[in-house]
Amino acid sequence: MNLPGLLHKGEGSRLAMLPQVDTDLIAETMVAFANADGGTLILGVSGEGQPTGQVAPEEVEAALRVAETRCRPPVPTHWESTETPLGLVIAIQVPRSTELHSLHDGRVLVRQGKENRPLGGDAVRQLANSRESGSFEEQEVAGATQDSDWDPEMVQEYLHRREERGAARTTSLRQLLFEIGAISVNGAPTVAGMLLFGRKPQGFLPQCGLMFIKFAGTEMRSQDGQAGYARREEVHGPLARMVERAWNVIWEEMSMGAVVNGLAREEIPAYPRFAVREALVNAICHRDYRLSGRRVEIRLFSDRLEVISPGGLPGYMTIDNIVEEHFSRNPRIVGGLYYWGYIEELGLGIDRMIEEMVSSGHPPPLFEATPYSFKVTLHAKRVAPSAQRWERTVNDRQTQAVTYLRQNGSITNREYQVLCPTVSAETLRLDLNDLVEKGILLRIGAKKGTYYILK
Repeated sequence: MNLPGLLHKGEGSRLAMLPQVDTDLIAETMVAFANADGGTLILGVSGEGQPTGQVAPEEVEAALRVAETRCRPPVPTHWESTETPLGLVIAIQVPRSTELHSLHDGRVLVRQGKENRPLGGDAVRQLANSRESGSFEEQEVAGATQDSDWDPEMVQEYLHRREERGAARTTSLRQLLFEIGAISVNGAPTVAGMLLFGRKPQGFLPQCGLMFIKFAGTEMRSQDGQAGYARREEVHGPLARMVERAWNVIWEEMSMGAVVNGLAREEIPAYPRFAVREALVNAICHRDYRLSGRRVEIRLFSDRLEVISPGGLPGYMTIDNIVEEHFSRNPRIVGGLYYWGYIEELGLGIDRMIEEMVSSGHPPPLFEATPYSFKVTLHAKRVAPSAQRWERTVNDRQTQAVTYLRQNGSITNREYQVLCPTVSAETLRLDLNDLVEKGILLRIGAKKGTYYILK
């Protein structure tokens, strides 16, 4: 256990710290971690990461036995102790579970940020649905074997990418493949393993393909006005290759503008590269692979790009919290594509997608969710309204904030307070909220991480 590294990170969605043994909080955190992405609970450490010397192995073992009886069903854990100059520290590791867990009193908790948050009826049903999906990627693929159905070049490429990102292999290849969920305990390829390393994964999982369709105008019609399309392309292969091939097709069909910098002509794509890639990768790695007969669809119109992923939002995710929260429907697949370099640091992609779109002169991405699909729409650039349209409706402080934004790209509450030191923090907060409601600013992030950009 890398204790200094864990303590340096501080509490968050996958790390909790308690100064002493508290059976109730241990049980709540176990359930919350198991229902989210897993995590580590460190006992004997203060909120600032300093050992307290207030725990003993016998006490922890007894508390764990009681905590396990309060979890429905029981949450599997593994714990280890580390002796420090200031006392004993014990780390309890809780893996992400494929089941839905609750406490003995009926509460269902998930870990969100630094908190164990209870869920209501609809959110609990969504989470139960995602549990079934999460276990699907770990199921064995009937009839598949590593020797005949895997591409060894994909496995070697993955290992090379892992090393490039600082995750050198310390175990046997078989053990590593089992740990990442690519094979079962019997050595058979799982759904995740087939999608990451299969020669032709669509032969076993036909729903995992992708369809690209280009339309000449703003509707699903061809150039002659009849129902149809200008180009239709099916994309197959393991997921990393699907990302590459789909990106190439989109790049070929996306219209380009140009600017001249000095003597050089620079092409500008119709949509920001990062926003397109993020929408594409999210659709492939977060889709619900249980849904047969439905593939990821990319629709390119003259005024927008739509990326449609089969399956509704997983777990406790909603349109309202999609920027602040993170939940992986397919954590094994996400882990694989992260090492391939197609996924940003978890939880940052949506923020940056919005920022890239807005800073490039586009409307923010439009997110739409149904029980069986999730769609991201990137709209073409719009003409910005003249400043005079809104300057008459804001006060002098707000005008000062917008001027600061034009010069610096973003502003926080703290930076606004520096600009207006004689005004109360609450008044300034209301100023920024007013600019958001007027459609002048866009709020990014949550709580202490909130900042604002021009919309």
